[in-house]
Amino acid sequence: MAHQKLGEILIQQGLISEEQLKDAISRQKRERGRLGEILVKMGTLTEDDIIAALGTQLNLPYANKDNNLLKPNTSQGLDKLVPHDFAKTNLVLPITKKGHVLTCAVTDPLDLMMLDNLKMITGCEINLIIATHSSLVAAIQDFYTIIRSHAAQGPLDQTDHEKKEDGTGEQKKDSSKATDLDKLIEKAEEAPVIKLVDLIIKQAIEQRSSDIHIEPFKERINLRYRIDGALYQIPPPSRSLHSAIVSRLKILSRLDIAEKRLPQDGAISFKHNDRVVDIRVSTIPTVWGEKVVMRILDKEAVKLELSNLGFDPTQLENIKKSLKRPYGLFFVTGPTGSGKSTTLYSALSETIDPRKNIMTAEDPVEFKLEGINQVQVKPDIGLTFASALRSFLRQDPDVIMVGEVRDLETAQICVRAALTGHFVLSTLHTNDAASAITRLLDIGIESYLLTPSLICIVAQRLARRLCSKCKEPVEPNPDLFGGISFKSDLIYKAKGCEECNHTGYHGRIILTETMLIDDAIRELISKEATYIKILDAARKNGMDTLFDDGIKKVEAGITSFDEIVSVTSST
Repeated sequence: MAHQKLGEILIQQGLISEEQLKDAISRQKRERGRLGEILVKMGTLTEDDIIAALGTQLNLPYANKDNNLLKPNTSQGLDKLVPHDFAKTNLVLPITKKGHVLTCAVTDPLDLMMLDNLKMITGCEINLIIATHSSLVAAIQDFYTIIRSHAAQGPLDQTDHEKKEDGTGEQKKDSSKATDLDKLIEKAEEAPVIKLVDLIIKQAIEQRSSDIHIEPFKERINLRYRIDGALYQIPPPSRSLHSAIVSRLKILSRLDIAEKRLPQDGAISFKHNDRVVDIRVSTIPTVWGEKVVMRILDKEAVKLELSNLGFDPTQLENIKKSLKRPYGLFFVTGPTGSGKSTTLYSALSETIDPRKNIMTAEDPVEFKLEGINQVQVKPDIGLTFASALRSFLRQDPDVIMVGEVRDLETAQICVRAALTGHFVLSTLHTNDAASAITRLLDIGIESYLLTPSLICIVAQRLARRLCSKCKEPVEPNPDLFGGISFKSDLIYKAKGCEECNHTGYHGRIILTETMLIDDAIRELISKEATYIKILDAARKNGMDTLFDDGIKKVEAGITSFDEIVSVTSST
């Protein structure tokens, strides 16, 4: 019965006809919303009918006027576990606590984010009963009014209190630290703070931000969004809200609210416009309080497909050809913020095949992919990239992805895996493709092992795309552009308008160089040749450098010469 559809249950109970259900479903498609809400709007059913049927569907007890299920235990400190503001905002009422299990009444048992927050702030497993909106609002008001009334009359007798606490006497020695923490949690769960944090995140997502920075100073908070690679100041909230905002974010990302002296890392799954956006959260103590940085990982905004990333046809063909190889090493390289992870995940997606066992070791897992075994490395407990890789080799893998090669041990295992019949993908922090080879040799990989294992290296940068509404044409005079002759009669520069927030740019594009490892480059690797010789050989083999690829995009009117010089100046 628990797996039946709500409409089927309502028909079986004789509450609606099949015709009424069809009408409701038709209206639901037009108006959106849940079927139960639509039936109540239509006047076909009451809220009690829907909640009772939902209880049947989900196999949950239904609290009505007759069964007294909405009667919380007033002697267990439930108001401390679930603060009034949280209860009122989220329509959740604590009923009773047994051991580590807290029974609560809710109207929406499918609100997983709210339930996750509830579990986090209470530290309990949650047992649910369901009730109508109106009855729950009234019960919440009654319960917290009674608790306030008891508090005004003074504390209970200690002996009675211990009896009502099942003999635990946990309330006997409340420290000032615990009291402060309770107040902080209550403040974080106040409706204005919840709405403010939601607004900060939603606005960042809508403005295509990759990161949110919340920085405390003596008399103000700095709020900045990173958009198209640059940080922009946003009107900040009041300085007085800083602690509550940080606490709210810690609750959402399952961090320790009481710990303010050490950096912490966590994650949030944030629902926005019917999609879930993953957010990485990092906190660090500064002299004026904790700074928070949130990395927004919006899988819907970035389609993880190589064909969507901006490779030219030749580059795309070379990469796809490399990814079809049964074994070998495939590297994506570039500095932090160059889009390596997106390219790596997109490349990994190309290898997905039900006949293959695909395993990844990541720090952190940025995108969760169906059909892939993803492992989050945890160096503090000994689960490093190297130890994960060694375990992978006993798991019969076909494809292995390593988030990053950071040391000799990880690099050696990657090379050996590639030589023993596995396809291995990873990233390196180097400026271009040729320097990836010299880096591997420099950290201690033997040339005779690297020569047969390496297949392809993709180096990349992200450059800002010119705003199509305001970009200005410029005559491509070589005297104005360092002697470079362009193949186009007109190129463009940034201007700035309302559409692009007066930056002249809107969105970003990828600049890439794709180095296929041919016989000439293999011979150079075996001789441990210099970076210059490897780069010259790759160019003779038809490879465009990052700067070459950038110039093509300038000629196509996609970006500006100044932007290309800016992002490739380190190569």
